[in-house]
Amino acid sequence: MNELLTQVVISDDAGKRLDYFIGQMTGESRVQAKRYIDFAGAQVDGAIVTKSSIRIKEGQTVTVDVTVIPKKKPEQIAEELASLEDLDIEIVRETDEYVVVHKPAGLLVHKTNKNEVVTLAAWLHKQYPDIAEVGEGEFRAGLVHRLDKQASGLLVVAKTQPMHDALKKQFQDRTVDKEYSVLVHGNIEINHDVILFPIDRGSDGHMVARPLLDPTNLRMVAKLQPGKDAKTEFWVEHHYFHYSLLRVKIHTGRTHQIRVHMFAYNHPVAGDTLYKQKKIVKNEKQTLPRLFLHAAKLGFTDLAGERIEVTLPLPDQLQEYLSVIK
Repeated sequence: MNELLTQVVISDDAGKRLDYFIGQMTGESRVQAKRYIDFAGAQVDGAIVTKSSIRIKEGQTVTVDVTVIPKKKPEQIAEELASLEDLDIEIVRETDEYVVVHKPAGLLVHKTNKNEVVTLAAWLHKQYPDIAEVGEGEFRAGLVHRLDKQASGLLVVAKTQPMHDALKKQFQDRTVDKEYSVLVHGNIEINHDVILFPIDRGSDGHMVARPLLDPTNLRMVAKLQPGKDAKTEFWVEHHYFHYSLLRVKIHTGRTHQIRVHMFAYNHPVAGDTLYKQKKIVKNEKQTLPRLFLHAAKLGFTDLAGERIEVTLPLPDQLQEYLSVIK
């Protein structure tokens, strides 16, 4: 049975891209909106439209069939759930109140609108069933922060509601220390700097927090201002041929903050397929199959008032890449 959503374009929405408008209609990302269009589930004035970038006009009627995208088969879901057993998640520190884990690159922290099954959150629920009652939602239970899918490193998860509330307040008050090891393209001549680039959405509706359909370019960065305040501090740890290894501390927690800031700083993160410059990527000595962004240090306060600091060395894959580019 079809489930149709219909909306007439008002003057405020005239000129917007179809995928952005459908995202507004459905409350979903533009990636998901594009899938509705790709599966011939979008109509403008009764005609099926298969191009996401068309601009809608005032008075037009947009209809979306949200049932057109095939659902996963039960056996496929069962197979994915079984693969959770194969996840090798390192527990770095654990108490009755929290657990600090090493999230590997390539693993989502929690599912998105694509309804992924294999996530860190799913693994946590399997390992700690009681964690489902902690926090503010079933699929993010215990979680108070996240890491990008292609990033790796330290992530603290609350096992009790009091610890969740305490951690949440610390993140809000910006008293959690977060440091990252980041390899960026190019040689940065100064040893230390602070980037205060505001982060927001572009004029075409792209949210920095969501995946882009096309690689970002420098022209886009200029359109992202003004936005929410964001502060990234870095120190140069080592220079390599065409690269700089940084120790990065973020004082705010914007989505993709380090990646967006370093891109705007004209030194994009190595291995970043989203915020990249084609000319710089051509100079890569060897392709890096993941993002060179690793959460290496995490500091927070436990319920007893003790300051906890945890560190984690670079994964072998990143260490090996550094040996190649020397």
